Amino acid sequence: MPSPLDIGSDRQLFIDDLLIDSSEGVRRQLQEPVRREVAIPGDRPWDVGNVCAGGFMKDGDRYRAWYRCDAEPGMQLKRSGHDTAYAESTDGIHWTKPDLGLFEIDGSGDNNIVWMGPGANMVPFRDGKPGIPDDERYKAVVREGGLYALASPDGLNWRLMREEHILTDGPFDSTNVSFWDTWRGEYVAYTRGVAGVGDFKGGVRWIRRWTSSDYINWTKPELIDTGDTPFEHLYTNACSQYERAPGVYVMFPSRFVPERSPDPDWTYSVGVNDIVFMASRDGVRFDRSFMEGFIRPGTDFNNWHDRGVYIERGILFTSPEEMSIYGMENSHLPSVRFRRYSLRTDGFVAVNAGYGGGEFTTPPLCFSGDTLELNYSTSAVGWVKVEVMDASGQPQAAFTMTAAPELYGDEIEGVYTWGDDADVGALAGKPVRLRFALRDADLFAFRFR
Repeated sequence: MPSPLDIGSDRQLFIDDLLIDSSEGVRRQLQEPVRREVAIPGDRPWDVGNVCAGGFMKDGDRYRAWYRCDAEPGMQLKRSGHDTAYAESTDGIHWTKPDLGLFEIDGSGDNNIVWMGPGANMVPFRDGKPGIPDDERYKAVVREGGLYALASPDGLNWRLMREEHILTDGPFDSTNVSFWDTWRGEYVAYTRGVAGVGDFKGGVRWIRRWTSSDYINWTKPELIDTGDTPFEHLYTNACSQYERAPGVYVMFPSRFVPERSPDPDWTYSVGVNDIVFMASRDGVRFDRSFMEGFIRPGTDFNNWHDRGVYIERGILFTSPEEMSIYGMENSHLPSVRFRRYSLRTDGFVAVNAGYGGGEFTTPPLCFSGDTLELNYSTSAVGWVKVEVMDASGQPQAAFTMTAAPELYGDEIEGVYTWGDDADVGALAGKPVRLRFALRDADLFAFRFR
């Protein structure tokens, strides 16, 4: 018998098959983000040419965003590469572009530019490493030739950490994401790479991971591993730690299809793309159970050309029930902008059962806590039931499926109880299996607390 999974009190998501040992009548189902309002338009002279390569975060009581901007034709602003602009919000929905006065454009500081090079595609993060100096609280990499390291005390006033590149083994012509990995206790960077066989530098566009203890000196890169799934051109990555489920990393790469060009009048470059979903428990091996598109170009024909849609880095919680991600659309057109997409909190993947019902059983696991919490949704006739078994599969008294009540409704953090005399906390620390039965229901996550 395999050693039990120690899940402690951490929230568990169904990003792969790890938590499903056996099943009947259920399936893991990729969820579809809801297309919301335009969040940040390219509507200023210095960003009307294009906006992309963004990074979004919740920082204290503010939502903050940084993005690459291209000026309107004929306006020469950038010292090197592309400029970086800044926007902020109080709710993650309504965004403003503050006049910061950091750089002059046509003799005026009334603009939201925070970096004019060297380097482009800045995706900042707030550094959580213990002991970081105040003037290095925010960091980012930017590309020009290789990668430069930047630091800032406030996310607005940036400086090079050193004059030389920190990484030179390209290619880096993409959005390069870095952050302090709170679970591994080191810096990580996800950059462009090449894998497989194809016509892009002998392979296909892919993703590499680097690690560092000081953000200056980095290990050799390793390609991310997606198992035996076919190689596809993955153009960006937007990798993030999912903070509500420790140990879970998610990516929203842009899948580039160079052999398709729906618009015969498009002259910028060939190809078309959509967004896919990938997730990992170690930051290197990414599950690709879902090969279908996570976000499609949609009915807007202005997205049906090369690199027409991207998802930028950052998962923001815009209400207790909703998380938001942000994506560029209408690339290289006057209508270019960032749009918000929403998902149910924890709602990347659901275990789904239809009207006929189904069930699944977890492998042996050990938990801590005394309350079972479920993120679930049912129809008016649907329900979720839970049985607790020992590691060998024997139902535990007071926690059998017969004693289990039918829980119905729609809750992000719903509590499941078996009755006044059933204390699930008495089983904490012991190897158990959970048997979930569902009818016309979705289960997104569970945890003990």
